[in-house]
Amino acid sequence: MLPVSPDLDWLKKSLTATLDAPEPDAQAGGARYLVDFLGHYVNGSAVTMVPMARMEQLQACIEDVLRRGVPGDLMECGVWRGGLPIFMRAVLKTHGVTDRCVWAADSFEGLPEPDAKRFPKEAKAHHGALMRDGFRHFAAGLDVVRANFERYGLLDGQVRFLPGWFKDTLPDAPIEQLAVLRLDGDYHESTRDCLVHLYDRLSVGGYLIVDDYGEDEWTDCRAAVDAFRAGRGIDEPMVQVDRRCWYWRRAR
Repeated sequence: MLPVSPDLDWLKKSLTATLDAPEPDAQAGGARYLVDFLGHYVNGSAVTMVPMARMEQLQACIEDVLRRGVPGDLMECGVWRGGLPIFMRAVLKTHGVTDRCVWAADSFEGLPEPDAKRFPKEAKAHHGALMRDGFRHFAAGLDVVRANFERYGLLDGQVRFLPGWFKDTLPDAPIEQLAVLRLDGDYHESTRDCLVHLYDRLSVGGYLIVDDYGEDEWTDCRAAVDAFRAGRGIDEPMVQVDRRCWYWRRAR
């Protein structure tokens, strides 16, 4: 049985900025949630904008693949300020794992421009005031992410960065196997690029987590996932983490 470290509980609260404040309600919607989200995450000190339920689920997935000996590294595509890759590295360190890496893939300059003809909903959101001025296209530079890793004492040789657009960096990325793959690319094409270029590297028994699968007001992420699963004949059941985040475990 893997040991449990109380330090990970502190780290989750620190990364989500909930040591002294409650998190916005991820199950809620509407204007109140947007105001709380902007204040707590984008304009606050949080290093990740995912709610605690997704942190807990990620930890459970990592510890499960370690327990079962599923081979491969850990990866997040779309890292913002680096909170979840930092947490991935912390889980490995807590359990004394030295033979797996954490991959952080991001443009480190924000979201890509959606194809307005194919994805008008995404294009409208991308150029809207909320995404442009409020969320600032979720841009965080590589220097910011590296500094956050250093702040927590977790920047070392087991951390690898893939800067650039997914369509350019993922096809030839030097990744052999993955045990946990977390997708937070927001848009249809970013999500599809991740699935097309990385799913075959996900070990049987490993986890594929899609952060925005349940979001349909401004993104076509779900359509990308559903089309990929249908095209590949993937029938493993998808499991809901919260209103927006879903995952499945690869069975074959």
